[in-house]
Parts: sequence; C-alpha cells; structure tokens
Amino acid sequence: MALITEPGKSDFIVANVSNSHNDAVAFQVKFAKDLTVAQLKSKLEILTGGCAGTMKVEVYKGETCLSTLDNNDALLGYYANSDGLRLHVIDSFASFSFDNAPVEKFELTKDQYEQRTDSVRNYLKQNRLGKYNEEEMQQAEEKRRLQAEEIQKRAELCVIGARCEVSVPGNPTRRGTIRYNGQLEGKNGHFIGIEYDEPLGKNNGSVAGKAYFSCAPNYGGFVSPLSVTVGDFPPEDFNLDDEL
Repeated sequence: MALITEPGKSDFIVANVSNSHNDAVAFQVKFAKDLTVAQLKSKLEILTGGCAGTMKVEVYKGETCLSTLDNNDALLGYYANSDGLRLHVIDSFASFSFDNAPVEKFELTKDQYEQRTDSVRNYLKQNRLGKYNEEEMQQAEEKRRLQAEEIQKRAELCVIGARCEVSVPGNPTRRGTIRYNGQLEGKNGHFIGIEYDEPLGKNNGSVAGKAYFSCAPNYGGFVSPLSVTVGDFPPEDFNLDDEL
C-alpha cells in the first residue's frame, strides 16, 4: 500500500542516526518515507555496521522514545513523518571489533573527548539539544510520568474476563476478552493479554515458549493497556446469509 503524502509535505525525512555501540557517534541522513522498515534496516546495516536481521530500531524525539520499528513490512513514513527525529540502532555490532586488526587505534580518554570542540557531544551542549536541554528533559520526564500514571489507570480497568476493544496503530480495531494482565518475561512494560473473537492475533497466549493463557493459534495477543478500551463490546456478527 502506497504512502499518501499530505500536500506540501516532503516525500523524505532528514533524521539523525545513532547506535548502541557508541552514543557519541551520530550523523544526519535523508531517507524516503516509502521505504519499508526492512529496506531501512538494510541501509542502516551499511551505515552502522549492525545486522539488518537482528537490529532493533527505535524512533526518538529528543530523549523520548516514540516507537519501535517492529513491523518490517510497514513504511518508514508511518513511524517517522517529520524531520529532526533520531533513529537509534540497537545491536551487538560485531563488525565493530577491531581488537585483532593490525592497525593503530585512535582512542580518546573521557577528559580528552570533553575538551574537543568538534565532537557530537559539544555540538549538543552548545545547541542545548537532547539531554543538554534541561527544559526539554523536564518536559520529557513529566510526559513519562503522566504516561506511566495513565498506563496504571488503564491497566486497573482491564479485569480478567472483561470484554474489550483493541486499537493499535496500523492494525484494524479488534474485539475480544481479557485473559491476562501483568508483566511478560524478558519484556519491559505492562501488557494486557487478549483472546480475540477472530484469528487476528499473533499467538496462542504464549510468548517465547511461556504460556500466559490458552487460546487457539492466532487468536491471542499482548498489547499496552493504552490500546485497550473496556466496555460492552459483544462479538461482531459477520453472518452475511441475509445479504442479497
């Protein structure tokens, strides 16, 4: 499905690229919005030395993580639609290991790096960007606090057995029954386990081999409490026998 660009909007974004190997290294790159996430990762593989098959890419605005590019078939423009964002690549970066290379390595101590005027860190300080913008950091912290409160509030409404409607960006609205409320092993955050009325899920109530509830394959899913609305949502009737 083609990405529809609003009138006057560019078909490209200019984003900063950083990586978990070295947070002092960042650069600016122009990307087409109609790149799939898989195509983007292939480009980032060349730029960062990570592996497209294993890397995790997060979208940041300042120090706030907006989303994770976890759908390889989705278009970049649905996650990042404006300039000034940062794409952060997380991977093992095995290709960055130069310990056995027969070349002299150029290394700086922390104090030497702090004294440089041409470093990324100095640029961020001079322009009060990211973590060096106290006001922005306070706003980001307040936003995280409010979001955490909202997640807790919404999670308390998600009673096991309650009917609900699930709305996740990029997916159709789905209805189902709440089967789990809590943490997932190896995952950060709070999750609500849903048994959907239709096979529109991703699992059978298990994640990474651990069962949290049981349902038919592709009828189960786990989402943020922010994506769940609890209420009187009976199963939708898709019986079309009476249709002419």
